[in-house]
Amino acid sequence: MTVQAELRAIEILMVEDSPIDVLMAREALQQAKVLNNLSVTENGVEALAFLRRENQYAGAPRPDLILLDLNMPRKDGREVLQELKADPDLKYIPVVVLTTSKAEEDIVKSYGLHANCYITKPVDFERFVAVVQTIQDFWFTVVTLPPREAHE
Repeated sequence: MTVQAELRAIEILMVEDSPIDVLMAREALQQAKVLNNLSVTENGVEALAFLRRENQYAGAPRPDLILLDLNMPRKDGREVLQELKADPDLKYIPVVVLTTSKAEEDIVKSYGLHANCYITKPVDFERFVAVVQTIQDFWFTVVTLPPREAHE
């Protein structure tokens, strides 16, 4: 029998331009008692600056999980996912796509770019929370990555 590692809040970056969707995600995580620190950026340009710790995001935490909308202003989630997974320092961060797009092309491309899950809006919050918990459990107990400092 193994003892579970010390419980810590997971750092989540939500890339979402809808304040209502952000509120619903916060509520779902809170109701499910998922210990987290949720940071939010409203478009793809801000998300990549956050992930690369550029400009006002110089002290941003490295997310353990990214919740990514595909349809956003300035730079959409499709481009963000492609850049994220091409970046050697960021490609290991799990990504859950949360979007209104049910287009087969978006689903196939997202999984082809190694998104961990694709959930369409309106979100089934039980499924959403189950996905976040599964990724959290799997990522922190099964996947072994270099220490967080090595990526920072």
